[in-house]
Amino acid sequence: MADIFRLHPENPQGRLLRQAAEVLRSGGLLALPTDSAYALCGRLGDADVLGRIRRIRGVDEQHHFTLLCRDLSEISSYARVDNRQYRLLKAVTPGPYTFILEGSRELPRRMLHPKRRTVGIRVPEHVVLQALLAVLDDPLVSSTLILAGESEPLGAADDIQQRLKAQVDLILDAGPCPPDVTTVVDLTTEPPTLLRQGRGPLARLGLDASTVE
Repeated sequence: MADIFRLHPENPQGRLLRQAAEVLRSGGLLALPTDSAYALCGRLGDADVLGRIRRIRGVDEQHHFTLLCRDLSEISSYARVDNRQYRLLKAVTPGPYTFILEGSRELPRRMLHPKRRTVGIRVPEHVVLQALLAVLDDPLVSSTLILAGESEPLGAADDIQQRLKAQVDLILDAGPCPPDVTTVVDLTTEPPTLLRQGRGPLARLGLDASTVE
C-alpha cells in the first residue's frame, strides 16, 4: 500500500517535499495533485516510470506524455517554441492547459510521440506541485490519473490509495483536486488545434469548442 503525505495546501511542509523528491530521484512513481485532476508523475528520463504509467493508464506507445515545468524558461529547454507559440503560452500559463510541441534534443526519445516527435508541455498552477518542482529542480514526466478502462480522472488521495495499492510509491495529499482534465492544444499546427476541451477556458486561447478534432 502506497504511503500518503498530507501537505498543507498553501504552505507545504519542506521536510515532506524533500522526502517526496528523494522518492522521485530513486525512480519512484508518485500520484500528485494538480490544478486539474491528480497525475501520475516520475522523474524525467526514467524508462521504468513510463512503463508503469502506461500499465496503470492502459495506454500504448502512441500516448502523449506531458512534462510538468515550473515556468516558461524551463519549457524552452525541452521543446521548440517560436514567437507565435510563446505569446500564447505566456498568455495562459500557469494554468490547466497542456500544449503539444515539438520536442528538443534534450528530451529522451522514449518521451516523444514515436511518429510526430512531439511532447505535451504544461506549467501547473498548484502551490504544492510548484513547491515540489522547485525542490526537485527538474521537470516531471506525467499523465492524468485515469485508470485503464475508465473515463473519469481520480481526485482524492484516499481513493487513489485504495484503488492503486502498491502500483504507486507515494501519494501527496493537499485536499481534493477538481475532477477535470486539462484543455489540450496542439501548437504545431497553424492555427492551433484544440484536441480536448477541459478545465482551461477556451476564450483565453482564442478558440471555441467547434474546433475540437
